Amino acid sequence: MRVVIDTNIIVSGYLGGSLEAIIVAWKSGKFTLVVSDVIVEEYLAVLNRPKFKIERAEIEDFSALLLDRAEFVIPLEQVQAVVDDPSDDKFLDAALSGRANLIVSGDGHLLELKNFRDIPIITAREFVERLKNG
Repeated sequence: MRVVIDTNIIVSGYLGGSLEAIIVAWKSGKFTLVVSDVIVEEYLAVLNRPKFKIERAEIEDFSALLLDRAEFVIPLEQVQAVVDDPSDDKFLDAALSGRANLIVSGDGHLLELKNFRDIPIITAREFVERLKNG
């Protein structure tokens, strides 16, 4: 399964709680994380925010995992689908270029779309359930 994951889900996973299951599933190879350079820049910028108090070692581990396990894509087109927050379009761009099966997000603007060009956009809870059910 090829998945694009919004930054808010990655950060929540690193803060612990139920969404940590997504990080664990990715680390164990249950799905392929599809990213672009712009997405990775945002992941790292947000994880490094002092308010989250995520340890440097964890961020370095995440960076190494991205290089080792994520599939980097170069978006072939730049869609303009999220009118209220165009910065969310980068997740759609990566999903298209990476032939993703899913987009996982906690962002209302993306979730409102429900799907984009036949790629479902689901919540983290729904994704965790899918991972549990195989």
